[in-house]
Amino acid sequence: MVDTLELSLRGFLVRGLPSICEGDQLATMIEERADLQDGDVLCIASTVVAKAEGRQRSLKSYEPSGLAMKLAGPLNKDPRFVQAVLEESKEVLLTHPFLLVVTNFGHTCVNAGIDRSNVPGDEQILLLPRDPSASARQIRNVLSRDCAVIVTDTCGRPFRCGVAGAALGCAGIAPIRDWRGQEDLQGRTLEITLEAVADELAGIANLLMGEADGGTPVAILRGLSYPREGGDLFWPDEKDMIRRHLRPASARPPV
Repeated sequence: MVDTLELSLRGFLVRGLPSICEGDQLATMIEERADLQDGDVLCIASTVVAKAEGRQRSLKSYEPSGLAMKLAGPLNKDPRFVQAVLEESKEVLLTHPFLLVVTNFGHTCVNAGIDRSNVPGDEQILLLPRDPSASARQIRNVLSRDCAVIVTDTCGRPFRCGVAGAALGCAGIAPIRDWRGQEDLQGRTLEITLEAVADELAGIANLLMGEADGGTPVAILRGLSYPREGGDLFWPDEKDMIRRHLRPASARPPV
């Protein structure tokens, strides 16, 4: 029987966190400021995870390649920024009107998720965590409570206006709830329904965290029963039909 979501969902912001620096122990800092309970879902913005992991870089440290120089011109981008995007990506899907890439850990997004809005100075950038699911596991392993951890970010969505919260990585919670084999109200067996649980919870957390200068990058969701394992955040390459058709024809695998 598939677990169901309870109706008593509550959300809390973790307030009072200082500016995060490289080497900070996020799990400890959060527990000092929050009364965590077993079963809570701890949602943490990728920006603070990245800062704790030392993922801030200076554009001065990048030497643009020929490809970066070529791509930067039509985009009106700093070639060093484009080089940073290329180094954080395993595949480039679009080069205009923006750089749509697949990051090294499998997330498809614009500019490899590199942020220039949460770091001081014009020459600084913040990369995404190298492996957000590994980051979530490390944080979860330090917590004294049995909590799930989701590393979140905001992403644009094809065919939809605006950005929404999404999970970049998670631990202690299945990213997907598989409804296949269950019956609908008419008794028909569901065949394709995979519910993106981690993304849905990341979206709720983002509503609490807010954008811009809110300074509240951690939220706790309480009152849920959720699947602990099963499914993946990202489509494997052979099943990702959108990515397949974004590639140049010469690079597309056979259907």
